[in-house]
Amino acid sequence: MSARDGTVEFHALTADRWGDFERLFGANGACGGCWCMWFRLTNKELEAGKGEGNRAAMKALVEGGDEPGILAYVDGEPAAWCALAPRSSYGRLARSRILKPVDEEPVWSAVCFFVDRRHRGRGLTIGLLEAAAEHVRGRGGKLLEGYPVEPRKERAPSVFMFHGLASAFTRAGFTEVARRSETRPIMRRATGAR
Repeated sequence: MSARDGTVEFHALTADRWGDFERLFGANGACGGCWCMWFRLTNKELEAGKGEGNRAAMKALVEGGDEPGILAYVDGEPAAWCALAPRSSYGRLARSRILKPVDEEPVWSAVCFFVDRRHRGRGLTIGLLEAAAEHVRGRGGKLLEGYPVEPRKERAPSVFMFHGLASAFTRAGFTEVARRSETRPIMRRATGAR
């Protein structure tokens, strides 16, 4: 894949790529000290770990052998992120009435995106979703699900876009399978795994 500003590659977050993840997320852990733990924790746990605690929790996942997402690189530099895991890894989804399971099918979930401001608006989210589907297929997963927003306004603040936009999911081959809120479709894509 080639972006307007360079060559793009996608890699799972592994222990040897932890430094790239830290560099992309910066001192604030992407947004408010979250370190992409929002879907994994309760509000109380997230707040208690804000900053260093959440960073350490994500690092422990990675050092334990989990690959909790996909990094996008532009010309070798970390530029964007997609959190990815089996749906059962995300307690917040289990507690949500809007995002509760559609059916009994085992699915993986792409739940959170972070794109460095220098690379926004260049299609990296679409590429991340395609790489996520390939990653899931490689692990035998048949379905990838996402929970994007469909904002009512043409341009919503980027801080509210961490779920991804429905239009990006559509362009990456996802279709809507449920909607329990006007602005929050549940979208799904088959990975082609057998």
